[in-house]
Amino acid sequence: MTTAPWRDPALPAAARVDDLLSRMTLQEKTAQLYGVWVGASADGDGVAPLQSEMTADYDWDELITHGLGQLTRPFGTAPVDPALGAQALARAQRRIADAGRFGIPALAHEECLAGFTTWRATAYPVPLAWGASFDAGLVEEMARAIGRDLRSVGVHQGLAPVLDVVRDPRWGRVEETIGEDPYLVGTIGAAYVRGLESAGIVATLKHFAGYASSAGARNLAPVRAGVREFADITLPPFEFALREGGARSVMAAYTDTDGVPASADPGLLTELLREQWGFTGTVVADYFGIGFLQTQHRIAGTEAGAAHAALDAGLDVELPTVKCYGKPLVEAVRAGEVPESLIDRAARRVLLQKCELGLLDEDWNPEPAERIDLDSTANRALARRLAEESVVLLDNPDGLLPLAPDTRIAVVGPRAADALAMLGCYSFPSHVLTHHPDVPMGVEIPTVLQALRAELPDAKVTFTEGCGVDDPDTAGFEEAVARTAEADVCVAVLGDRAGLFGRGTSGEGCDVTDLQLPGVQGELLDSLVATGVPVVLVLLTGRPYALGRWHGRLGAVVQAFFPGEEGGPAVAGVLSGRINPSGRLPVSVPRVPGGQPWTYLQPPLGLAGGASNLDPTPLYAFGHGRSYTEFAWEDVEGSTPGITTDGSYDLAVTVRNTGERPGAEVVQLYLHDPVASVTRPDVRLIGYQRLELAPGESRRVTFHFHADLSAFTDRKGRRIVEPGDLELRLAASSAENRHTERLHLTGPVRELGPDRRLRCETEVAETG
Repeated sequence: MTTAPWRDPALPAAARVDDLLSRMTLQEKTAQLYGVWVGASADGDGVAPLQSEMTADYDWDELITHGLGQLTRPFGTAPVDPALGAQALARAQRRIADAGRFGIPALAHEECLAGFTTWRATAYPVPLAWGASFDAGLVEEMARAIGRDLRSVGVHQGLAPVLDVVRDPRWGRVEETIGEDPYLVGTIGAAYVRGLESAGIVATLKHFAGYASSAGARNLAPVRAGVREFADITLPPFEFALREGGARSVMAAYTDTDGVPASADPGLLTELLREQWGFTGTVVADYFGIGFLQTQHRIAGTEAGAAHAALDAGLDVELPTVKCYGKPLVEAVRAGEVPESLIDRAARRVLLQKCELGLLDEDWNPEPAERIDLDSTANRALARRLAEESVVLLDNPDGLLPLAPDTRIAVVGPRAADALAMLGCYSFPSHVLTHHPDVPMGVEIPTVLQALRAELPDAKVTFTEGCGVDDPDTAGFEEAVARTAEADVCVAVLGDRAGLFGRGTSGEGCDVTDLQLPGVQGELLDSLVATGVPVVLVLLTGRPYALGRWHGRLGAVVQAFFPGEEGGPAVAGVLSGRINPSGRLPVSVPRVPGGQPWTYLQPPLGLAGGASNLDPTPLYAFGHGRSYTEFAWEDVEGSTPGITTDGSYDLAVTVRNTGERPGAEVVQLYLHDPVASVTRPDVRLIGYQRLELAPGESRRVTFHFHADLSAFTDRKGRRIVEPGDLELRLAASSAENRHTERLHLTGPVRELGPDRRLRCETEVAETG
């Protein structure tokens, strides 16, 4: 028997796919361009916006005779035992392969924003907590573990990470982002991609591009970002993740920028992504995004017109289920309305990816791993480490923390005794289990209350909720005040409830008008503070909230961004002192709830000034975080004061732990450009290094700055390096400068291409 060239693994993938395409009919090629949502709900109570309206009717048995491109969320739509689900997926794949002429299985994808979004899988901290850790290596390790779990059950593609840069913290999806700085988002995001891809999972970058810049912080609102904001803030994290992470898929954003929807923008999806950046993978639609070109954006009058616009722009795969790329597209091609070459182009990209994954090989085998454990001891240890590193001590002015081991503690607040307080909206319990109230959580999630009692067994701990997360009832205030008055210290555990489309206070479609604490939690905190008993505020949230109202009135403030299933012990460990807090803010914490949007990346007119009575200066700046030990920064040394516009400069500092306990310091490097041809952010992060130091121990950190890192987009749309003065600032946060190094760049203006340097490399050395 002769093996067809497309089945021959000895041939190059491109040759195999070209041979296969030449044998396929129009319907068979088109079938590779869409997915089917295995568990899609048709009753309107689904997990995606407009899901019921956008889900097409189809006959499964007839559909798969032509083949199938994708299977959507076989594990992430309803509770399913992982082992049984893996067997069911393998059977489905066999059916798909047996039904078509070529025996090609589907590519299965799942959400994995904060762990594999399925029942009984580890719920890791959300991406905002990754950013707070400033630990790219640990994030990469976590992503590798997530990828291994996905592979063990037969999944090929993960819809993560989110690389949107926060532009307005009122946006509901802030919890899904890594932070408000493109360098932090890019470096942490690229690490996640490296980890996922190293496990053989196709990482999918989202949302490309501009989604987080939606007007008024409304989900799916128009984007009105300028050319320079788009180029210098929105796009760099995607460059990082493609160049350094090797991501093989990109998801087009729902939004439109200046009137052009991302899903129908050839300038974005083809000219920039493929021709300039050299991307060769697949571009997939955000769920129903192609249909939205007709129903929401109204740039197409028919489903076929929407399909044509998306394909022409360079969008290869319709997700989550077939609608526009199915029968309407086939009929439009046959009618001569859509060139078949667009089908061939997209199908070739899809089949190349399937070839890379081994799905075209004769020995392809869909059988899952023999032993499946999606919440292993090793996973939980990773979740614990990341949770511990991400907790941020915002304030501890009088040293109230750590708590005394035998003190009387009144624990108050709606987030103290609820396991869901640890989880973001893309965790399985928050995302799906709310529709299945009789199904158990599937993983163990200690609450802050449980963990604090375990952490301090000699303490006398009482608890009362005080109020709900977002309801107006204040009936519980009286008991909360009474319990607090009887205690030595009050631990107020407040924050968000993650949900979807208005069913939570944080999460997709849960946007807010201002940054007040949800419901009457602020009033509850006022009542607790009024007792005169010291109050430790613990926040479990998906976004920053304005805290200026209580500044100077609290004993301590601890911030945790949905820290995952091990977040309770992590927070309790910080309160007890077992853990020395080392998290740093990936987003600014505002002083007042209005006056938004604001992030620290502001040009001069965005800073406080006499022209307005509103002062946007944050209460706690980007990069801020306290510790239970002290660090000295010593012996700062630069290489030379003058460099050329294509030159390099080394800046070194020795950091010493001068306290009595181990701790971690995060050394941050910022750039200030005093004069430029367009307005620039006053400061912006261009490098950082996390250091773990024992008492008395020191390390010398050298930042290898290159002039490319000072580049920006000029008035002609070019990315350039300008000659002139620069300042490098070694800092503990964007507002806490420790040392300024002044440079002068000489030489001509340099225009940079897509191969520009993105990263400020660092070197850490032992000291004597």
